[in-house]
Amino acid sequence: MIKKIIFLLLFLPIGLCAQINTDRVMTIARNALYFEDYVLSIQYFNQVINAKPYLYEPYFFRGLAKMYLDDFQGAEADCEMAIQRNPFVVGAYQIRGLARIKQNNFDGAIGDYRKALEYDPENITLWHNLTLCHIQKDDYEAANSDLNTLLTIAPKYTRGYLMRGEVALRQQDTIRALRDFDIAIDIDRYDPDVWASRAIVRLQKGDYAEAESDLDRAVHLSTKNAGVYINRALARFHQNNLRGAMNDYDFALEIEPSNFIGHYNRGLLRAQVGDDNRAIEDFDFVLKIEPDNMMALFNRGLLKAQTGDYHGAVSDYSTVINEYPNFLAGYHYRAEARKKIGDRKGAEADEFKILKTQLDKQNSKYANNTSATANRSDETGDDEKDKTRKKSDKNMNNYRKIVIADSSEAEQKYNSDYRGKIQDRNVSIKQEPMYVLTYYEKLSEVKRNVHYNRYIDELNHSHILPDRLRITNMESPLSEKQVQLHFALIDKHTGDIAGDSKNALKRFARALDFYLVQDFSNAIEDLTQAILLDDSFFPAYFMRSLIRYKQLEYQRAEETLAASTISSKENKVAITGLDYEIVKNDLDHVIKLEPGFVYAYYNRANILTMLKDYRAAIVDYDKAIELNADFAEAYFNRGLTHIFLGNNKKGINDLSKAGELGVVSAYNIIKRFTDLSE
Repeated sequence: MIKKIIFLLLFLPIGLCAQINTDRVMTIARNALYFEDYVLSIQYFNQVINAKPYLYEPYFFRGLAKMYLDDFQGAEADCEMAIQRNPFVVGAYQIRGLARIKQNNFDGAIGDYRKALEYDPENITLWHNLTLCHIQKDDYEAANSDLNTLLTIAPKYTRGYLMRGEVALRQQDTIRALRDFDIAIDIDRYDPDVWASRAIVRLQKGDYAEAESDLDRAVHLSTKNAGVYINRALARFHQNNLRGAMNDYDFALEIEPSNFIGHYNRGLLRAQVGDDNRAIEDFDFVLKIEPDNMMALFNRGLLKAQTGDYHGAVSDYSTVINEYPNFLAGYHYRAEARKKIGDRKGAEADEFKILKTQLDKQNSKYANNTSATANRSDETGDDEKDKTRKKSDKNMNNYRKIVIADSSEAEQKYNSDYRGKIQDRNVSIKQEPMYVLTYYEKLSEVKRNVHYNRYIDELNHSHILPDRLRITNMESPLSEKQVQLHFALIDKHTGDIAGDSKNALKRFARALDFYLVQDFSNAIEDLTQAILLDDSFFPAYFMRSLIRYKQLEYQRAEETLAASTISSKENKVAITGLDYEIVKNDLDHVIKLEPGFVYAYYNRANILTMLKDYRAAIVDYDKAIELNADFAEAYFNRGLTHIFLGNNKKGINDLSKAGELGVVSAYNIIKRFTDLSE
């Protein structure tokens, strides 16, 4: 999902009147944007704007970069400038709409989406976002109208049915909601959200066993959604499966440690099974989040009394009574605790308060008083069938009830699912990326392997390069300071090359700087010169193959996703298998020169899968794993390749090994290819 908005919007033609150097800077800037180097891309767009402020493209793309950096005001302002220069660009309205949503300007966003739909009336993304804006404004009639149009355009669009089901729930029509969720399941039974959505309806209807079954399927397909575990815990609680409910709260809190409902409800259940000390820990956490939560404080007081901390219990009870002076259960339990610490006078005062209130009630002086009595059944609410309360419920009578989300919170499922922004959805089934030589690497909490090659290590120890060269497939985007550093290094290396034009390493060093600032053409030129100067220098072949591959990736996205516009068809450049063969040829040279360089086999296998030569790809993945038995990404990609060939069992074995070695997305894919009934 991370490149979805760029796929949809990035590939617009540059004005024909642009000068060559401006075109080149725009190309580099769009490369940087596509490869998520947002700070760098903004600097390039600034250069184009300074040179030709009448062009709309640099404003539009700079606005898109700012969106990714959460600069919503800046994104809106840039899209406004783009629209002033060209009012017919659908993407500018879409991005401005997203920026306005992030600033809670839903009316402005609706205006943008309606305008964009005038130019592109069958754009699913626009209808999706327009619908969500109407849901945010509680305009369900307009939302239903949008969804009906959307589902006419795209009758297999699962999200549309889920949203329409949510609207039906808001209108208290569970039958219509259930029908839409059933349709969504028929369309895509491997989407965890469809099962989780139907489970919510079944929970509302009291069909707890059926709800748990649906939530089992949702958990099976996605283990990273705390809300699914919270809901399954509720279904289990209603079936008196307290241990199962607590396990689900444990899982939810592993995913989302600060989840209020998880801690509060787990605390209640721990108290019910006698795990008092750990229940106190849960309520301590709740009170850290919400210090004025009187129900959590009162429950903690009860638990302190259970564990013999009567002074602590009295302190908690007193705080609650000060806030709710008519809450008689508080007086009852405080009297008990005061007796334990020898405060008979205080205990008698509490008991007198209870007696007086009971007498007053009998005399009808407080006929409308809703406070609890000291009677145990009244104070716990056991006479009520409902065992849950909304989070916003402040009635102290309900302090022992399980908490559920308020309607306003529960209905936020799709409200943040605006198309065009990065989303944490189901893992998409795609290969692990190519390996590269670079100075910068993203840190991973899971994968901590240090990638090593003897020659690269010797090159680092020679201190010829300005920094240590890393072998990684997790590149890190540059900060503004790093961007400036590499521009300065390009100038320095240019001077060095002028004084020593036959030095391949100096060409290679400058090529790396050009690559890091996304100037692929100059990087390839320097690498080619380095190879001509020293045809045994395999890192130059390796990096040239990688950069050529990245150019093809960008061009392929342009060819595929901008093909619907007339201008893109006019500028279309077809990508053929021969283009990938050129990349493969460079990797062939690397393997010939350095047969132990495992990353060349891995990258070549990735290229072979793009050429649909899956069996040859498996041979290369086999070789990579032979050279490095812990090569997680090779197991992952080989597993996918086996699945493409229909060898699911082999594929799942490889994916399992990849997950064991740290590629956590492998588990999600294993579940997709494992039948739900197993």
